[in-house]
Amino acid sequence: MTTVQASFSATGTPRRDSAVWQAIEWLVDSGSFYQLDALSEHDCQHFGAAGRKVPGDGLVTGHGRIDGRPVLVYAHDRDFLGGSSSRVHAVRIGKLLDMALQLGLPVIGLNDSSGIRIHEGVDAGAQFSEVFHKTVKASGVVPQISVILGDCAGGAAYAPALTDFIVMAGAESTMFLTGPSVIRSATGESVTKEEIGGAQLHAEVTGLAHFNCDGREQAVALVRELLGYLPQNNASPTPRVDRGDTGPRRTPRLERLIPAHQNEPYDVLDVVAEIADNNEFLEIQAQYAPNLVTGFARFGGRTVGVLASQPLQRAGCLDVDSSLKGARFVRLCDSFDIPLLTLLDVPGYLPGREQETRGIIGAGAKLLHAYCEASVPKLAIVLRKAYGGAYPTLANWSATDFTFALEQAEIAVMGPQGAVDIIFRRELAAAADPASLREKLLDDYRAAHANASYSAKKGYVDGLLAAAEVRNAVLSHLQLLADKVGGTPARRHSNIPL
Repeated sequence: MTTVQASFSATGTPRRDSAVWQAIEWLVDSGSFYQLDALSEHDCQHFGAAGRKVPGDGLVTGHGRIDGRPVLVYAHDRDFLGGSSSRVHAVRIGKLLDMALQLGLPVIGLNDSSGIRIHEGVDAGAQFSEVFHKTVKASGVVPQISVILGDCAGGAAYAPALTDFIVMAGAESTMFLTGPSVIRSATGESVTKEEIGGAQLHAEVTGLAHFNCDGREQAVALVRELLGYLPQNNASPTPRVDRGDTGPRRTPRLERLIPAHQNEPYDVLDVVAEIADNNEFLEIQAQYAPNLVTGFARFGGRTVGVLASQPLQRAGCLDVDSSLKGARFVRLCDSFDIPLLTLLDVPGYLPGREQETRGIIGAGAKLLHAYCEASVPKLAIVLRKAYGGAYPTLANWSATDFTFALEQAEIAVMGPQGAVDIIFRRELAAAADPASLREKLLDDYRAAHANASYSAKKGYVDGLLAAAEVRNAVLSHLQLLADKVGGTPARRHSNIPL
């Protein structure tokens, strides 16, 4: 009870200098927050809980504004019973989700909870099933952002995992279903919270964390930035932001940023920044599957979802993790009517036993399904190469609205080296000088098939671009597609290969 009393005022309300209120003040515009249900209390009578009550029951709910836009917020107060989630918490969060659907408002959860309140048993657990249900109902209707500011354990971890974005506060935050003490008791295994649920784990390995920030304040600040790219709901446009660079602009620097040699690496983030408004790009899941870059940029002041092959990582090949990452991002953008721009420099799918046994066929099918099903405006540009099955996955000429290629790009069912070795294996084996013959055959293959001009003549790409005209082409075609009407066949939903 000592920590509870220290964190609450004489009237029982949370002190405004407590951690939960500090986070809320970082999040919303100054003076804009209105608290709801401030006097609610739990009704548990078991295990001494009846004598441990404070107004609000350790959960703050309410509404405020971020850059003038209304949002709904709930925040756990770890200073009361470890931020544990009670039945009353679930009722109030459910009420907030109902409000979000009725009013079309984003929902932001500041999570710092030790899990379902054990004192209440099944009462709390059963009520939270309604929170999960309503979170899913709101998915794709209003943006839902979860910020992990401390521990997020057990049942309390499910709701954030259902939301659109998870922002973790670095070393201060963890997420796991089963804590170290329970694991030790059940299995004898000794682990730390960081090993099973640290921010670095979820940012790099599981992909659960979309952002891994340096502390609580930076995590909350990032939410404000992120929301600036998102609409209020799926029927509203994204905010238009004009910082003096929304119009046409040539991009000759791309000629230096993208090396001519197909195997020379470069950082595609430089390419994205060069063509985006004000050279700004908010990368999402930067540490997870970095061979495929995903994130938000603006073109003409409006948000665009960008997927880009990253030659610095695995040569830009697609693999299991990047396919899953890309599929989720495509579906997110499609949910909120955010156009997609795909920049390809991809040798194909990563070969090998590990990828095949991990299910690369199914993972690749998820990305292909998501991209084909998305009805938002879709542009694709082949920067340097697009080989194998990765090409129709990321730049499906039937599913994209427009596909372009830079003038020196190579497009082929297989890279020239592999194709020549297969097609001419007998000739190469019998040649007196196989190296010289191979070079000649490579040149012949490139001239006949592995070039963008061939695809343009066949209609597989809509045109060839000079590097200096990439931004202008993106702006022009996004403007053309601004009023695109998407349609899908009559059905309950598609059967994405999960």
